Amino acid sequence: MSHTTTDEPARRASGATVPVLAFAGIVVAVMQTLLVPVIKDLPRLLDTSPSNATWVLTSTLLSGAVATPIMGRLGDLFGKRRMLIASLSVMVVGALLSALTDALIPMIVGRTLQGFAMGAIPLGIGLMRDMLPRERLGSAMALMSSSIGVGGGLALPAAALVAQHTDWHALYYGAAGLGVVSIALTLLVVPESPLRAKGSFDLPGALGLSAGLILFLLPISKGSDWGWSSPTTLGLFAAAVVVLLLWGLMELRVAAPLVDLRTTARREVLLTNLASIMVGVSFFVISLVLPQLLQLPSETGYGLGQSMVVAGLCVAPLGLTMMFTAPVYARLSARYGPRTTLIIGLVIIGIGYAGGLGLMSAAWQTVVTSVLIGAGIGLAYSSLPALIISAVPASETGAANGLNTLMRSIGTSVSSAVIGMVLANTANDAGGVAVPTLHGFRVSFMIAAGAVAVGLVLAFFLPRRPQAVSQLRASSEEDANLARAEQALAGTGQPPHGFRGRVLAADGAPVPRAKVTLIDRHGRQAGATLSAADGSYALAVPAEGPYVLAARAAGHAPLAHAATHGGDRQVDLDLSLPGETVPA
Repeated sequence: MSHTTTDEPARRASGATVPVLAFAGIVVAVMQTLLVPVIKDLPRLLDTSPSNATWVLTSTLLSGAVATPIMGRLGDLFGKRRMLIASLSVMVVGALLSALTDALIPMIVGRTLQGFAMGAIPLGIGLMRDMLPRERLGSAMALMSSSIGVGGGLALPAAALVAQHTDWHALYYGAAGLGVVSIALTLLVVPESPLRAKGSFDLPGALGLSAGLILFLLPISKGSDWGWSSPTTLGLFAAAVVVLLLWGLMELRVAAPLVDLRTTARREVLLTNLASIMVGVSFFVISLVLPQLLQLPSETGYGLGQSMVVAGLCVAPLGLTMMFTAPVYARLSARYGPRTTLIIGLVIIGIGYAGGLGLMSAAWQTVVTSVLIGAGIGLAYSSLPALIISAVPASETGAANGLNTLMRSIGTSVSSAVIGMVLANTANDAGGVAVPTLHGFRVSFMIAAGAVAVGLVLAFFLPRRPQAVSQLRASSEEDANLARAEQALAGTGQPPHGFRGRVLAADGAPVPRAKVTLIDRHGRQAGATLSAADGSYALAVPAEGPYVLAARAAGHAPLAHAATHGGDRQVDLDLSLPGETVPA
């Protein structure tokens, strides 16, 4: 799908743009995690049955799953910053509604509205893609992608502290306050992307996907209450298959679909999305198992007898390590590509879970496991948007990353259901209370390790690209410059505006197959070509102004030559490479 830019000049991304967008991601993660410390008390707090209380969590899951791809597409069409602010605003309204009620239905409505904030992650990644230069994009997207884990890791001990010492409604006031701060910072710091996708919003596609996702995720989240073989559960799964198949057929016939299934079916995108589900599964297992293991009384023989706050602090390194792996990821990915980084991340997660099977007898051991798995998940999560962005058109990054974030959410949902079922089926009954067993915890870790193994197989089948190609594509502004230059070259058959000349050796001999790169005043690539057999080259320029022409060829030292294009149709400029380099 082609893309257009508005005529308005875009404000430049400042140094504060990336931290502000990452903060929005952390706020979303805090909103998701803040109820974890009070889950077991929800029936009492809301004066309802345990099965009804689970709707407080299920509602956020469902609305987040629906909102993520839809907000991504709306961002592509109408502005990613605008939709980011809309997502956060709906979250603030939902948090305030939940903060002011003790009744089940208003609480569910509030939590449903909070789920809309999940769209912030793909929107933030899309904004970075549109505005940042290539050299900053890798680490920035890694930080944004990891923010969901960072926020979750930090929120667990903080929410536990609040829940232990104050009224639990303070959790929602805190989330609303963070949301307001995030909106204010976004308005002040983040410029709107000028990039827009062509086409209109696919409302039937949005409704169809929403219905299919709800029919699929509802029995996953409620299956343990209803019974996995009950007619309701099986009927909803069957209905989900039918609805999603019909939705897929409809999307293939729409000119501007909500999700471009042809793009999604590409090997790179499909395998990355499937691997994302596996990473989501592995991320959630440790978040479910370790807090329970830490808080179980030591009288059980394997429980570690820690308080809610200490348990949260032991799991917090999971999120903190994810944050610190973002710059490590950027270096690894720049050198080896995101495919290799994903494989390294999955291997580290696998080692963490395998080691964790034997490290369950002391609190410090759970910290080691959290750090190791956090590092692996940080690398894996950071690789996913890079793999997606390198495989889809620039105007579809919001929708494509929305779908990828949705796949991670599906992974965590499946993980929650499966591990919940495993722990319930292996639990001991102690005076009417189901107490999870050490065997159940170990089986859960083995399931996570199995998901990692599947993810590794998928990652190995991702296309292996040459290093130059596997690096992240440049920002959308660079894409636009290149497109304009290509149009100028292909346009009317007349010579284009630009530079032309020959690449010569120090002795005046022509240098064939020298790479000549055009760099604009912002340090961004505006064009590139290879010299012909006689050393000749031609490069179109997107606009008048100062440029640098960089030339390099095997056996020669590189050259950087500053030149200004003043509007003449062609500027003749020969590039003379310095003397030959001495072979190593």
